[in-house]
Amino acid sequence: MGKQKTKKFAAMKRMISLKDQRLKDKDRAKAKEKKKKDPSEIKEREVAKHPSCLFFQYNTQLGPPYHILVDTNFINFSIKAKLDIVQSMMDCLYAKCIPYITDCVMAEIEKLGMKYRVALRIAKDSRFERLPCTHKGTYADDCLVQRVTQHKCYILATVDRDLKRRVRKIPGVPIMYISNHRYNIERMPDDYGAPRF
Repeated sequence: MGKQKTKKFAAMKRMISLKDQRLKDKDRAKAKEKKKKDPSEIKEREVAKHPSCLFFQYNTQLGPPYHILVDTNFINFSIKAKLDIVQSMMDCLYAKCIPYITDCVMAEIEKLGMKYRVALRIAKDSRFERLPCTHKGTYADDCLVQRVTQHKCYILATVDRDLKRRVRKIPGVPIMYISNHRYNIERMPDDYGAPRF
């Protein structure tokens, strides 16, 4: 019986380099010309623009009525702690609060299924304002971080550690979280009348 020839995997055909001498001049790769740097030329740097609403770390756009961006797990943990979201926010900040839910957060709650139907019913409450999303995908964390970066008028309500860590790097954005069966707020300036714990 004849031997079977085994097929070679990942075998590539050898290619001639574009700088090879055997190629014609028109097919050969051209040598890159190095530009000489002019020492008198003005150097340009791209510096991130600092938002005008911030006075150092103090955010001047924050004030009653507070606009609070709510995350998926914040609603779920509020249900577990048996807290009324809007009332507990008002108890925390001593002012009127308007909770906002983005389309991404709503989609995330809908994906969780029947187990979280109470959270979905709360999210569809008329007291919650809806924010439409224009970007692709439904990853809520990126959406919330992007919104908070663009508009500094929001307080972010979340229990997610990774999201908190990302938002702490953005100056002037307070974070609302749940601890000891009540809402607390971090990085909120004292002048707004909110208690700091």
